Amino acid sequence: MMHLLASLWPLFALILGGYGLRRVGFPNMEFWPGAERLNYFVLFPALLFSSLVAAPLNDPALAQMALCVGLVVGVVWVALVLLRHRIGWPAARFGVFVQATLRFNTYIGLAAVGAVFGTDGLTLVALLLAITVPVVNILSVHALTANGTVNRMAQLTNLLKNPLILACLFGVLANLIGVRLGGGVDNLLALLAAASLPLGLLCVGAALQPQDLRGETRALLASCVVRLAIVPASTWVITQLLGLPQMESAILVLFFALPCAPTAYVLARQYAGDAHLMAGIITLQTLLAMLTLPVLLLLLLL
Repeated sequence: MMHLLASLWPLFALILGGYGLRRVGFPNMEFWPGAERLNYFVLFPALLFSSLVAAPLNDPALAQMALCVGLVVGVVWVALVLLRHRIGWPAARFGVFVQATLRFNTYIGLAAVGAVFGTDGLTLVALLLAITVPVVNILSVHALTANGTVNRMAQLTNLLKNPLILACLFGVLANLIGVRLGGGVDNLLALLAAASLPLGLLCVGAALQPQDLRGETRALLASCVVRLAIVPASTWVITQLLGLPQMESAILVLFFALPCAPTAYVLARQYAGDAHLMAGIITLQTLLAMLTLPVLLLLLLL
């Protein structure tokens, strides 16, 4: 228990630190958007690429993990579509709930897995991201534009320009053709990757918007219960049915218990979604995850 808390509390301290730094205006308000872009386009892709280029793609558990991800995402998507038809959500609201349930904060996830499971865990999460990032992005955009006509070719082009997707694709491709990093390239990528998670967690904290927690109480709480409790519990059941080993099972459950990513707010604004509700969901899920993730990991590792 103490080891687990010692592994996780620094991550949440960085999130709260980022929030505090932005509140006091340090270093300045212009710093945080630039830091987020640097991480999104350079540092985090370096982490994903370097993790995937040496990943054991012949791991027999990978097919089961991919099947589990597909089952969870598929069940959640179908349930949300049925709810939309029953309740009558417009696309602006439907897209928010899809993102709140399926989109995940990769910075928190990778940092938590790395702290608890080390390099082997990071490699597995990187492989999961290679599968889920494109799928979740497609479903999120589709949900936000469900009521209108959108240029699907433009959507596909934007998706293929996503630096996280490109890093995953190139990392897997380099792995398959047998590329071995040397001549200092591996050290360069390791330095970039090492900077990614601390900066990413600070940016997560800086993006919190507590003022958006006012109003929509039922929607906020419902999204948190589903994302932080129901979906992880369902994932655990599926991992047990598939007979996954403990580490793979724990990583998958943790993966689907992560709070929604701050980038969901950007996407909601871009496609005229309910950005106020999206910001509130991201903030509340992130704050509650500081309590739920340690408890969840403790139960999984008993």
